[in-house]
Amino acid sequence: MKKVLIPTKLDKIAAEILTANGNYQVVQDGKLDILAAAKAHPDAYALIVRSEKVTAEVMDAMPQLKVVIRAGAGYDTIDTKHARKRGIDVMNTPGANANGVAEEVVAMMLADARQVIAADISTRAGKWEKSKFMGREVAGKTIGIVGLGNIGRLVARRLSGFDVTLLGYDPVMSRERAQEINVELTDIPTIFSKCDYVTLHVPENKETKNMVNATLLALVKPGATIINCARSGIIDETALRAARAEKNVRFLNDVYPKDAEGEKSVADIADIMLPHIGANTHEANWNAAKRAAEELVDFDFKGVTSYIVNRDIPEGLDAMYCELAYTLAKLCRSLLGTQTALKMVETSFHGQLAAFGEWLLVPTVAGLWDQFDRALDANAARQFLADRGIEYINRKATHEKQYDNSITLDLTSAVDSGTLRKVSVRGTVAEGIQMVSRINEFDKLFFEPSGKMVLFLYEDRPGVLGNIGAKLAAAGINIEDVRNPHDLKTNRSLAIMKINCLPSDELITEISRQIKALAAFSVQL
Repeated sequence: MKKVLIPTKLDKIAAEILTANGNYQVVQDGKLDILAAAKAHPDAYALIVRSEKVTAEVMDAMPQLKVVIRAGAGYDTIDTKHARKRGIDVMNTPGANANGVAEEVVAMMLADARQVIAADISTRAGKWEKSKFMGREVAGKTIGIVGLGNIGRLVARRLSGFDVTLLGYDPVMSRERAQEINVELTDIPTIFSKCDYVTLHVPENKETKNMVNATLLALVKPGATIINCARSGIIDETALRAARAEKNVRFLNDVYPKDAEGEKSVADIADIMLPHIGANTHEANWNAAKRAAEELVDFDFKGVTSYIVNRDIPEGLDAMYCELAYTLAKLCRSLLGTQTALKMVETSFHGQLAAFGEWLLVPTVAGLWDQFDRALDANAARQFLADRGIEYINRKATHEKQYDNSITLDLTSAVDSGTLRKVSVRGTVAEGIQMVSRINEFDKLFFEPSGKMVLFLYEDRPGVLGNIGAKLAAAGINIEDVRNPHDLKTNRSLAIMKINCLPSDELITEISRQIKALAAFSVQL
């Protein structure tokens, strides 16, 4: 049994998942200091934390420690360099808290615009100062989003119903992708000069330290509002103080140099101050806990290393795309037939992913064959293919297609001496979630390839989808989600269903025979 230490108030779903696995002994105590907990459990194999500081001293108190999982996105509270020296893998759960932070941004905007906090205090005191609390409306305003990552894109989506103009800055997002969320891409100076609200969603690093400086703040409109739920160091407080005095710039803040009690340096310039509670929702806590437990199980029993944040991967490569490559390969292999001999593997890595083809080949090959070790490198993956007589081609992606950051994978098999069969899939990552955007001729699918699934390809005609559903229902299998696109050129339809449990091979064969399926399979991703 591997001991997992959880010295934090994390949702109990993590402990429940790990305990149910049968290979873990879970010790959870949110009241105990992390260093004291570490010393009390020196035999811990894994450590799951929220915002606790995992120092070298904490790690060294557990000689058998091999994994640290941050139930959340940011991991700057973990000494990742010391962990690497110790051979400890550090993982995080990106995207689990994103919606909580995005909704907090909207909540702060509305609370400030309508003076909700001050009006509440006044009314509770028995006063009736209605005229004092003249508010503003968010509708009709121009809002700038600096950083269109998971949170930034969700902020855009949450504001979509407010009849606002959205401007955004992100160095790698295509205009086509931005248009999908109704954001007009522009530069940072334009955002600061034109927007009534500017919300910040960038990490703190050498490039972003004090990025909101006197130069940018000189451009802001009088009375504009700046919202920071990202990191405190990206704002030059002295410059903001001057802009507030000159232009009455408003400031809504949820981040500080240190998450602790005590005086806050921005107290004199912040109109709303919250104690870093963006991710402090029941839903975010549950999501992060669940993801943390699942990542540990996948790491131990599937060799999934996609969420390791302290391994030697190139700067700029999002680990989610490594997992996407694995998932697309597994899906494409299932569609082609897991027992079908391959003749050729072709990949295209679009957008910023073009520079990381060597790295993404490893999870691709691992998705095609479970026996391939994801700890190996691209040379081993190429040799693995060559040893099996499989040609590998990494096609140069063209910018004309504008597929943003996405992966296209084509598999070719030899049906007989003169006939080849080809299957093609394409996918991307949106808001921290893997998305399959195309399977063969079926484009714009955008479904999440996760959990238990069945897929049927058939000649389009009425009643087929109903027959599939009836057969699954008769076997006690519930359909949780479905996509059923049609292609007019080929007169084919594709039924993709997420289900609560996998059907037997016999049932798949029976349904396939009844609907005369061209392809049929079940898979768990």
